[in-house]
Amino acid sequence: MNEERITAAAAREMCGGVSDMTFWRWLHDPAMNFPKPDYIRKRRYWRKADLVAWLQTQAEAA
Repeated sequence: MNEERITAAAAREMCGGVSDMTFWRWLHDPAMNFPKPDYIRKRRYWRKADLVAWLQTQAEAA
């Protein structure tokens, strides 16, 4: 299982260069089902595999 974690900046870039506010909206919208980050020393990190799976789901829904 891929446990690689990426920073918030890298995650935003992976999602098309979206803003931090867009991430906040996605995280607070249950309909988006956006992956939750892990917090390490008050910084957000996402599992890369979770983001890839979420992006694939979004592409299939489009």
